[in-house]
Amino acid sequence: MNAGTNTPASQPTGLAATIDPTNGLKKIDQIRIRLEDALKGKQDVIQQVLVCLLARGHLLLEDRPGLGKTTLAKALASSVGGRFSRLQCTPDLLPSDITGFSIFNAETRQFEFRSGPVFSEVLLADEINRATPRTQSALLEAMAERQVTVDGKQHQLSNDFFVIATQNPHEQHGTYPLPEAQLDRFTMKLSVGYPAADYEAAMLAASVKTEQKTPESISSAILAAGELEQIQDLVTQTRVGDNVQRYLVSLATASRNHPDIDAGLSPRGLLLWQRAAQATAHLAGRDFVTPDDVQQVAFPVLAVRLDVEAADSRNLISQLLESVEVPTEPTS
Repeated sequence: MNAGTNTPASQPTGLAATIDPTNGLKKIDQIRIRLEDALKGKQDVIQQVLVCLLARGHLLLEDRPGLGKTTLAKALASSVGGRFSRLQCTPDLLPSDITGFSIFNAETRQFEFRSGPVFSEVLLADEINRATPRTQSALLEAMAERQVTVDGKQHQLSNDFFVIATQNPHEQHGTYPLPEAQLDRFTMKLSVGYPAADYEAAMLAASVKTEQKTPESISSAILAAGELEQIQDLVTQTRVGDNVQRYLVSLATASRNHPDIDAGLSPRGLLLWQRAAQATAHLAGRDFVTPDDVQQVAFPVLAVRLDVEAADSRNLISQLLESVEVPTEPTS
């Protein structure tokens, strides 16, 4: 079977007390440290991963194998105190391998639902563009509404459900490009890239050490049950001034009118961009969004949804940002 089994991290029990912004940021910094320990030398990538998480988004990583994507996902799952599931996507993967299926129990003479890997807090969908379009679409409802429908019955997913999907570069053989509707469910697209030489040397040195290490599976959770959702709620309360919202709308309009972009930013994409900017402001310790927050997340947010070649996306996004006047009036 291609679907990975749920691997529970040490998930705390009981209701979490209300978390205030200061304590929430302290815990997010602890998560940042854990992720930086798992993926050394990639502070910019980790910053955007945290932004995506706090924005209640989903993340697409486009990169070659062996660059630490699975390690990053496992470290994140252990930090938020949730279950981690991994899907190895292949052409023969079925939608039921993702969502789950109903099976008839001969003793009770009733159908029982067997949950799939989406019933987790962090789901790694590895090489998602090797799955067929029919199977890819099985994630649409889960990502957009945090629920799945099997045999006409709706099943709710975790409020903390977070997808990290990896995608092979399009020039590799045997891939099925993700359709626009699927791409628009992702908040960001990032590339991990190769580590610097010093970090690769340190990795080789660490691999021959003999001291016993603590298994990742028993790493203690940093966030208690319910705390991630509370921090995400705080992010949604981050103020966005009228001038910043007009700035976002102008950028979206520019993307739709650009002659080299077939499909510009959708209204859903615009909402996700604002939410990512709110998360960026929150991580900076502010309760209001600035135009700089919008610009900081422009590349990962737009790269996943502009219908252009990856090599051209950075130049096109730079053109969009330069084509719209940046508001200068106070935003707080």
